[in-house]
Amino acid sequence: MGFIKKNISGILLCLCIAVPSWFLGKLLPVIGGPVFAIIAGMILTMIIKDKSKFQSGIAFTSKKILQYAVILLGFGLNLSTILKTGKQSLPIIVSTIATSLIVAFAIHKLLKVPSKISTLIGVGSSICGGSAIAATAPVIDADDEEIAQSISVIFLFNILAALIFPSLGGWLGLSNEGFGIFAGTAVNDTSSVTAAASAWDDIHGSNTLDTATIVKLTRTLAIIPITLVLSFVRIRKEKNKNSGFDNSSKINIGKIFPMFIIYFILASVITTIVSFVFFDNDAVINTADSIFGFLKNCSKFLIIMAMAAIGLNTNIVKLVKTGIKPIFMGLCCWIAIAGVSLLMQRVIGIW
Repeated sequence: MGFIKKNISGILLCLCIAVPSWFLGKLLPVIGGPVFAIIAGMILTMIIKDKSKFQSGIAFTSKKILQYAVILLGFGLNLSTILKTGKQSLPIIVSTIATSLIVAFAIHKLLKVPSKISTLIGVGSSICGGSAIAATAPVIDADDEEIAQSISVIFLFNILAALIFPSLGGWLGLSNEGFGIFAGTAVNDTSSVTAAASAWDDIHGSNTLDTATIVKLTRTLAIIPITLVLSFVRIRKEKNKNSGFDNSSKINIGKIFPMFIIYFILASVITTIVSFVFFDNDAVINTADSIFGFLKNCSKFLIIMAMAAIGLNTNIVKLVKTGIKPIFMGLCCWIAIAGVSLLMQRVIGIW
């Protein structure tokens, strides 16, 4: 009862923001529910003068519910199917992810962009936008303003990609398959990938959306190794930081290591095992797909709730004042990823 009394007001406030944001995201997928939720939260936090009775629930939503959302996201990843279907695009995916992370690191060093924001923008640009940021933020212990700033940067270039890339692909003479791979590897967020691919299909009367979605899902798998590496890097830093102290300051690795990532991997493994064991049983597969689809939708809604909480904890004035360098980093990552995606298609012979 104590937990409910302490957190219920803040959780309900986030829920009230998340519900309309979810529907607005469905109406305007190129923007997406998480962005609507962050904006609504940032506006509402300027209106509410005293948030003390909501603060505990807001904090719980932005941290714990975000982790639960990432765990449920794992049920949407069938490792074997995605790897099998997406292997043609794998060299391009690896190249674009590496490029984004290298560019983000270089700009972090050159312009002194805060390391956590740099990591979130690099990972969000290279893997899957908001979902990657949601998975990475708890691992590196990013605060709400850092998450909001990173999501805002990713959102800006999602919009630009969805609007520009279909025309750019036509101008470059990409094939339907080539544009599907380009959209799947060079656009940040899944909603914007589908928006760009759908626009291309409308223009060319093709079925590029399937290719783009499969490539994007293959790319999403990189969340697993990236978050694991980041968690071990954080553990190592904490060990080095405390190496000169006595035994009373030993690092509790269990507290630093994000256990929700293990549950996320287990969810992916469950999806894969079910698909493998019952591949010839249509009734079981259809039931499993329905359940996993429901859990994935729950994940998306919980991410929107968490983004509402992050918006409620974000100072929009400070966000605007400090946003130039992260935006420039996002621009550089975006251009570099698009260029490498096209270059690799040339090398492999797809384009």
